[in-house]
Amino acid sequence: RAPYPFEDYAQPLPAPVVQLRVREGDDASCLNLNQTREPRLLGVDPAKLKDRFTFATTLDDRPGWELLNEDYGEGIVPAVVDQNTGMWALHVKLGDTLDYPAESGGTIKLKIVGMLAFSMMQGDVIVSEEALVRHFPSNSGYRAFLLDRPTDGNATATLAMLNDGLANHGLDPISAAERLANFSQVQNTYITIFQALGGLSLLLGSLGLGVVVLRNVLERRGELAVMQAVGFRKAALRWLVCTEHGLLLLLGLAVGVGAALLAVWPSLNTPGAQMPWASLGWMLAAVLASGLLWTWLAATAALRGHLLPALRSE
Repeated sequence: RAPYPFEDYAQPLPAPVVQLRVREGDDASCLNLNQTREPRLLGVDPAKLKDRFTFATTLDDRPGWELLNEDYGEGIVPAVVDQNTGMWALHVKLGDTLDYPAESGGTIKLKIVGMLAFSMMQGDVIVSEEALVRHFPSNSGYRAFLLDRPTDGNATATLAMLNDGLANHGLDPISAAERLANFSQVQNTYITIFQALGGLSLLLGSLGLGVVVLRNVLERRGELAVMQAVGFRKAALRWLVCTEHGLLLLLGLAVGVGAALLAVWPSLNTPGAQMPWASLGWMLAAVLASGLLWTWLAATAALRGHLLPALRSE
């Protein structure tokens, strides 16, 4: 603290701080739509991150941060990435290696030994501080910091103190909640687009179902006329048509849901995967209700008017 203009150098910080060494590189988070070749590296003392963050999966099911100190051979550096970063930006999975240019002119291999569940470390590759200093000796000092929430809960006062003390050093603080919200906003945008396209498909599919039912009932007007002649009322005929096509609709939904579950089953088995059962249930209910509505409208339109001409042709 002494090199920085804090009012009281002896006053301890209100919360623990984890220092990170930074080797600049490309942003590998979902905020960058370009292909990432050299993601940013963060060097940290693994002991300082013990019991912090949630791992989606680790190599050999061992504690993730401890694996950063493992020796996997010459030129192989154990690394931890966010699961979304590894899957979508770097296209690697647990145990894969990523070629990375070293400062000496050669290449090191970053071995993925752990993946974090949705975290604020998205976009970076985390290695041990010792490995980063060894392969990038000219990279000195600490340029990123993780600060816990103050024990007194007064984050605003702590932020003001840091801004005042480090005003001339380019401090750019951001809360974990804000950083995660930025990542979620990108994902939510894609989800919104897909939901809009899905809604349009639902509308067109329901309309198509109504057209098919209408044509089917019109082709059977003769049969319906005979049934009406022997005593069936139009309400009973409408219920018969709706029941028949409603069962077909239920069968189609069951087949579609089964095929969709088979398609996404590998993704459901990945660590940290969550299924939005509630929203899916509402969507399937909307599909069923829309299909039944169009079926009822088509049956009503087909049975409107006199069926005597159809009976004569029958």
